[in-house]
Amino acid sequence: MMRTRPLKVALLGCGVVGSEVARIMTTHADDLAARIGAPVELAGVAVRRPSKVREGIPQELVTTDATALVKRGDIDVVVEVIGGIEPARSLIATAFEHGASVVSANKALLAQDGAALHAAAQKADKDLYYEAAVAGAIPLIRPLRESLAGDKVNRVLGIVNGTTNFILDKMDSTGAGYQEALDEATALGYAEADPTADVEGFDAAAKAAILAGIAFHTRVRLDDVYREGMTEVTAADFASAKNMGCTIKLLAICERAEDGRSVTARVHPAMIPLTHPLASVRGAYNAVFVESDASGQLMFYGPGAGGAPTASAVLGDLVAVCRNRLSGTTGPGESAYAALPVEGMGEVVTRYHISLDVADKPGVLAQVATVFAEHGVSIDTVRQQGKDGEASLVVVTHRASDAALGGTVEALRKLDTVRGVASIMRVEGE
Repeated sequence: MMRTRPLKVALLGCGVVGSEVARIMTTHADDLAARIGAPVELAGVAVRRPSKVREGIPQELVTTDATALVKRGDIDVVVEVIGGIEPARSLIATAFEHGASVVSANKALLAQDGAALHAAAQKADKDLYYEAAVAGAIPLIRPLRESLAGDKVNRVLGIVNGTTNFILDKMDSTGAGYQEALDEATALGYAEADPTADVEGFDAAAKAAILAGIAFHTRVRLDDVYREGMTEVTAADFASAKNMGCTIKLLAICERAEDGRSVTARVHPAMIPLTHPLASVRGAYNAVFVESDASGQLMFYGPGAGGAPTASAVLGDLVAVCRNRLSGTTGPGESAYAALPVEGMGEVVTRYHISLDVADKPGVLAQVATVFAEHGVSIDTVRQQGKDGEASLVVVTHRASDAALGGTVEALRKLDTVRGVASIMRVEGE
């Protein structure tokens, strides 16, 4: 039997995502009510510019006083889609204090202060759901937090930023340079006017922190994630990747150490074999590869951004939270019981592709090989090309630690025969 009194929802933010949330709540009201067991009512919408016309939203619901809205006391669920740290953090805390559960899409805030937000939710005995914070419409957080709760996740490897994937895909498929591909992404609306958060890896790093925390039952903050952007990736790097049967993706990689005693989280460009499922992810799409003991390898794929896809994830959380509200329960909270140490990048072990500019004369390869051997880095393959006294030397290593590779490169720079290190790129997915 359906409850007739509606559950009241406060919406914080009515931009691209917020307006879609409001639209779906209105157009799918009957379906949502049937799935929840009670109608849901949009009780207020907090915005910065109240004079802007918002189709389908009655003007009397619009307010600039977000704090007063979440303090009302009759609000069942607060949906936060304003982004950023403040005032979102204070508004969510206030919502819990005044009896509301929270659905958020705020990856930056969750990556920075997730533990405090979970603690506030637990203290208030309320829900904090955030499926939309990572990979848009792709169901990822709930499978990690619930479907795989009985399994042991060892690795999460994924493309979690559509802007960078679009740019790198264009560079790979058309031979375009970075700036040309970025300009196209901007013209199509995939890149912001200031693309720094995307192309420098900040967006992906926040998502990696959230994924690692859930996957490994360990608190992982944004500061724990190694971050390297993709602005230095060149056409020459793609040519080298093709010679190896690879392409280049900006990857978020969260791993449990082989001995199981620590974890790492990182974001950086990497060469990945064309045979790997992630290599075929094109355009602005996202995909995440999960490896666990019992389930083996799982892949989640779909649109990772945009108003409608992100709103879909928000509404999925809203339905779950409203159901919990009706039954007087709460869903899964933070699981950080493992409390594993988060190691730095120096402990990460992977393969490397190093391109060197060297003098074209006898003995250079032997000198370079000696340096690698002295630092305990094993060489897999070497390719050398020379002309007019100058040469390029491409070395692909077996698996080595980042610290060992760093020492190797530092020693290589000191060789008289090495003119410079043209590029260093990790090789993943094997």
